[in-house]
Amino acid sequence: MFLRIIVLALSVEGEDLFCKLWGNPDIPLLSKTGEFMLGGIFTLHNNIIASKPTLQSKPEAFTCIGFFFYFKSLNYRGYQFAEAMIFAIEEINNRTDILPNVSLGYKIYDACGTISLAIKAAMALISGAGEAQSSTLSCSQQSSIHAIIGESASSPTIGIATLVGQFNIPVISHFATCACLSNRKEFPSFFRTIPSDYYQSRALAQLVKHFRWTWVGTIRSDNDYGNSGMATFIEVAQKEGICIEYSEVIYRTNPRETFLKTVEVIKMASSKIIVAFASFIDMEFLMKELLLQNITGLQWVGSESWVSAKNVATKENYRICKGAIGFSNANAAMPGLKEFLLSAHPSSTPGNTGLIQFWENIFDSVYAVAYALHDLLACQDNQGPCTANQKDALPLQVSSFANNGEYVNFDINGDPPARYELVNWQLSINGIIEFVTIGFYDIPKSVCSESCHPGTRKATQRGKPICCFDCLPCAEGEISNNTDAVHCMKCPLEYRANEEKDQCILKDIEFLSYDEIMGMILIIFALLGASLTSVVTVVFFKFKDTPIVKANNSELSFLLLFSLTLCFLCSLTFIGEPTQWSCMLRHTAFGITFVLCISCVLGKTIVVLMAFRATVPGSKIMKCFGPTQQRLSVLSLTLLQTLTCIIWLVKYPPLPHKNMNSNKEVIILECEMGSAIAFYLVLGYIGVLAVMCFVLAFLARKLPDNFNEAKFITFSMLVFCAVWITFIPSYISSPGKYTVAVEVFAILASSFGLLLCIFVPKCYIVLLKPDRNSKKHVIEKSEAVHQGNQIIFTAVKMNSIYNLTSLL
Repeated sequence: MFLRIIVLALSVEGEDLFCKLWGNPDIPLLSKTGEFMLGGIFTLHNNIIASKPTLQSKPEAFTCIGFFFYFKSLNYRGYQFAEAMIFAIEEINNRTDILPNVSLGYKIYDACGTISLAIKAAMALISGAGEAQSSTLSCSQQSSIHAIIGESASSPTIGIATLVGQFNIPVISHFATCACLSNRKEFPSFFRTIPSDYYQSRALAQLVKHFRWTWVGTIRSDNDYGNSGMATFIEVAQKEGICIEYSEVIYRTNPRETFLKTVEVIKMASSKIIVAFASFIDMEFLMKELLLQNITGLQWVGSESWVSAKNVATKENYRICKGAIGFSNANAAMPGLKEFLLSAHPSSTPGNTGLIQFWENIFDSVYAVAYALHDLLACQDNQGPCTANQKDALPLQVSSFANNGEYVNFDINGDPPARYELVNWQLSINGIIEFVTIGFYDIPKSVCSESCHPGTRKATQRGKPICCFDCLPCAEGEISNNTDAVHCMKCPLEYRANEEKDQCILKDIEFLSYDEIMGMILIIFALLGASLTSVVTVVFFKFKDTPIVKANNSELSFLLLFSLTLCFLCSLTFIGEPTQWSCMLRHTAFGITFVLCISCVLGKTIVVLMAFRATVPGSKIMKCFGPTQQRLSVLSLTLLQTLTCIIWLVKYPPLPHKNMNSNKEVIILECEMGSAIAFYLVLGYIGVLAVMCFVLAFLARKLPDNFNEAKFITFSMLVFCAVWITFIPSYISSPGKYTVAVEVFAILASSFGLLLCIFVPKCYIVLLKPDRNSKKHVIEKSEAVHQGNQIIFTAVKMNSIYNLTSLL
């Protein structure tokens, strides 16, 4: 089975457009098209026939069947629920004050009283598989169902709500009472029009206490409904001083021996009060065995599932449960429902192929389901999206429903207010068992202050009793996950409070990523800079013997181009998730490559200055800064920075660090410097070299510029210094990943400044003005008189300078 699921998932992923339906489509038992569709899942049959899987062929579909004798009326009840839903939909479609000019449709499936078929029906509703005309379905289409009505039992409803809640489609149940369904975290889109057993269990305990019954036995259904309800009853009863003699479990599919064992326990017990929190189906099995052994004289206290069920309250069962009392849900008289059920006919409802098999037995106790209508009127909540004619509106947001004109609100758990009728089994003159209302159980509201929801805390109002308080939102980074919390809890450092402030969720980890737009842009510019530098290097190498290249100290030029390539590439180490190696590499690589770069620029500047002061051939001034001295100066300046970085890495290496203080909403993953002193020494050393280079280039700015690059160096260093001066305040003020982005931008901007200012003018002459790339043009062009400095250059002197710089 799991292999088939995996293969199906892979085929869906590969096709992307269509999903292949492996089995036969689940056709709704009852259906009608409409602009907005409601789904219904009811128990229209009582049981299923399931074939044993062979794991060699496609499993056969489940076959629904009905029990006979005592249990054949069960399918009538489910059918009545379905017809009540249809009645409510037809009534709304015929009204003009609700959803005018909009039609509601329905699809009703049979769950056969099983969890598996209930879930299968829910999947068919939300996927639209029942509408398929072929074996392929659109995988991306949204569900056409806006809400699902059902199921009656708690266990199938739990399965439905668990599945459908993932798609934010409301599930509205008319009969599932398990208190577990009030858990909003597990069932976020579940609502019900019947009170939770949380209240009924307490009401039963109060009822037993009222009659001063302190010695009782208990019976429960072995499902979510019975186990949850009885657990709450026992907990409250024991606090009220009520003792439990025995607690038996029954279920419809158990072998007869287990029922006989329960009957034996009842016979041998000394308590005369039995509290039964069970479904009516299970009680019918138990009643059959009790009748066979004629066990009478006991007072039964029952839950609403069986104590108000017509099919349980028979003349035969009255012998066993004479005078039974219990709580039932307050029913509402729905005008027109009786006439609708009486006029229902299989041929009058197109598409309702399942009505024929129910027709002959519809009228045994058809009127008993009128109370189910109030939950179906919850579809009035589609008034919001429907009046806007939005076909793709979000699923219905259920907040209230109308019960014969009276609006009832759901609480934060999706439950209506708790109100029960206390009923007593009485035999009428005509020999019919009647449920006589002898009282009510209501929960009146009288509070000074409303309860504080999760996400808030109680704050006592000054000068007032403790019952009067304000509900204050939890502070930032704090939560409260229960009602009426006195204090808010602080989330752990790596967690933050969600928007509702009722749960701590893991903080997002932030760093400059390759995947985000800002990271991609920086990568593109880094690679662009490295590519342009490589292109310039190729151009210079191809024209290395030309005057322009030779006159500008080709050896230092190639070394400068190499260092600029490293400068562009080292910016890539700042992007991506910080690791131990990337943290150690990023600042040290940046520091060493930039010192190499500035050292080359500084060497070129000194060469220009010395060349113009050594215009006499054979002058000793150039011997002080010849090729060997230039190489040694670049090497020594770079080596000093390298030693600083090695000491930094050995003593105080930069390491990845989770910064949880700068931003309370996210964790900033950054590289901790290790040593701020070492970091500022590296930056300061680069700054000193840059300033020296700028000053020297500034002094040489008015020298002849045919092959003098002092002006270009001056401008490039001006850009370099401006970038890094503005970098400091931007670096300090930028939050999180933007700090890294600012540093990368500074690296790229200063590198582009050096590349464009120093090399683009030369490439322009070499590639576009080849006539100016000659020794004759350089010398003749430089025969000029600079009046401002009173420096007179002759062709002879210029020839000497050219020869000197070319050699260097």
